[in-house]
Amino acid sequence: MEELRATGAGLRGELGLFRRLFSYTRPYRGRLLFSWLATAGYAASGAALVAQMKPIFDKALFAGEDVGRLSVTILVLYAIKGISSYFSTTLVADAGQHAVTDLRNTLYRHVLGQSFAFLGRSSTGTLMSHITTDVEKIQAAVSELAGDLLKEGLTIIGLLTVLLYMDWLLAVISLVGMPLALHPLFRLGQRLRASNETSLRRWRDISEILQETISGFRVVKAFRMEKFEIGRFRRASARLLNVNMRITRTTAVLPPLMEFVGGLAMVGALLYGSFAIQKGYLTTGAFVAFLTALFAMYTPIKRLSRVNATLQAALAAGSRVFEVLDRHDEVPEAADAVALPRMKGEIEYRSVGFSYADGHAAILRNVSFVARPGEVVAIVGTSGAGKTTLVNLLPRFYDVTAGAVLIDGIDVRQATLGSLRRQVGLVTQETVLFNDTVFANIAYGLDDVDPAAVESAARAAFAHDFILDLRRRYDTVIGERGSRLSGGQKQRIAIARALLKNPPILILDEATSALDAESERLVQSALANLMAGRTTLVIAHRLATVRDADRIVVLEGGEVREVGRHEELLRREGGIYNRLHDLQFTAEETA
Repeated sequence: MEELRATGAGLRGELGLFRRLFSYTRPYRGRLLFSWLATAGYAASGAALVAQMKPIFDKALFAGEDVGRLSVTILVLYAIKGISSYFSTTLVADAGQHAVTDLRNTLYRHVLGQSFAFLGRSSTGTLMSHITTDVEKIQAAVSELAGDLLKEGLTIIGLLTVLLYMDWLLAVISLVGMPLALHPLFRLGQRLRASNETSLRRWRDISEILQETISGFRVVKAFRMEKFEIGRFRRASARLLNVNMRITRTTAVLPPLMEFVGGLAMVGALLYGSFAIQKGYLTTGAFVAFLTALFAMYTPIKRLSRVNATLQAALAAGSRVFEVLDRHDEVPEAADAVALPRMKGEIEYRSVGFSYADGHAAILRNVSFVARPGEVVAIVGTSGAGKTTLVNLLPRFYDVTAGAVLIDGIDVRQATLGSLRRQVGLVTQETVLFNDTVFANIAYGLDDVDPAAVESAARAAFAHDFILDLRRRYDTVIGERGSRLSGGQKQRIAIARALLKNPPILILDEATSALDAESERLVQSALANLMAGRTTLVIAHRLATVRDADRIVVLEGGEVREVGRHEELLRREGGIYNRLHDLQFTAEETA
């Protein structure tokens, strides 16, 4: 009883998944309808061709009757079958491919719409696996289903109609073994589903290894870990191979099973057919037509058994894709959110607290300070004090869990995300550039940008001179993550991008910590141009870079412990800032 209930629950789950996948074809219902009509024409014409075997043997071959009419009928039926096959395949494939493309776009849009918390719980390799491998499995299934499932299913119904029309008793005798194949077919389907889910997990492992080793290529080479990474990749590939071979062996069982059932049907047809012809219950033509239909039926049945394997792979992939789509970590936009005009740039953190949804301890507690328009406020503290988390609350990469962040007196949660993030420019230590031209990277996020404005921003960022030395100047493709540029050049491109955006508020997160002295001098000059007239929050480990800040906020353990200017904080004997300064000064002197 428990097994029956589990089987029923499994069937309901698969039907629910199939319906959800099929729901993506709704915008293409017209094409599907015409494809179904064409498929019905294909199946009907195929069955009618098989039925012509009776008059061919009973009248045309031996009696010489109706030869011309039969010839015309056969040609017309083949023409209908060919045209129907073309439209059936192309129309349903068109609808299916569009539906899968919509699903992939929906998944990508969903991932980009999530907060940073979502990305913290899902590795890059896993998300890449969902968007590529999982959707490819669904796409392969859609292509095969489009070509086989409906077409072969209706063909079987058409041929079954011919069998029953020729002799219903002979049809029953021939097909009595068919139900015997259904139970093992269902059990094998369950095994295929489990194996396909394992296969997708193995593909995810390979995607993660690829992403980690390629993005960390320099570290792999520096530590001479090529052998280790190759071994790790080989082991992951071997695990995938084992699962795929298990799927192959399970799938290979189905055709012989159907062949055996077909053999039983043929033996039953021969035994009863010979008796019926001798007794005059059945004509030779009717029996030949019956055998032809029976032979023709097992080809689509075997194809459908293979479709089952592909369908199980699609259902396994679909469950993983929908698991991602059903996770919602978006930063919500209030129903009455207002579009912010260009702000003056006063920032207030009012009793702000923050903790991750799955975390235990609070990252920030009761943080309060104000940055007035045009001021530079530095955020300093030891590693793990919550500095980056604090500034990430301003553009709502995360939402506060207590208190509020305000710009010009407006709670950022009451603003539309688009208008809020247009107010904020961001330059980080890890410069993010794209495998595109210099021009496209500077103009990123903006439409219809004047080339003169891009050049002006590059000049202000001290990037114009080195850009002119590039082979194609502003049209030079800079490689993945700006790999063809130096660290200082990448930072100046990022600063030019922020200058072109022209935000009233600026966040600098360790923007010069990884640069040599010459590059840092140029970047600091570019940053000075960028910060002019803007309210700026600066995160810096190197305290020498923030000594001119209007205010320094010292964080420790997620709380504000000190606030003041550089000289004022240094005068506090035993203070946190004083201690950090002495530690850095001693380290620099030792170096």
